[in-house]
Amino acid sequence: MSGAVAYHDGLAAEAQVAAHYVQSGRRIAARRWRGSGGEIDLIAREGAGLVFIEVKKAASHARAAERLSRRQMDRIYRSAGEFLAGEPLGQGTAVRFDVALVDAVGQIEIIENAFGLD
Repeated sequence: MSGAVAYHDGLAAEAQVAAHYVQSGRRIAARRWRGSGGEIDLIAREGAGLVFIEVKKAASHARAAERLSRRQMDRIYRSAGEFLAGEPLGQGTAVRFDVALVDAVGQIEIIENAFGLD
């Protein structure tokens, strides 16, 4: 898959996942938000809290899940900390880190609290 095709596939997957979160009653606060640590695909508001969402697309959900590395999670944590600096409760804001897996046919599987934080 060429870089341009992969890029556009990723954008389409992010749009699907954003629609999924909106349909479940959440509001998208940011798309492709970039901090010094790296990019966060989607940030959704859930009540007074935030959900930081990493979107992974591959032929299968299992393949998509394999694409999330510890290094990438660490970068997302750092960027999330920067985003929280602009929130009224700052670091005291309730947060969750989800991974949204999208397969080749567009099926979405959400793994809530995928980074193991409560």
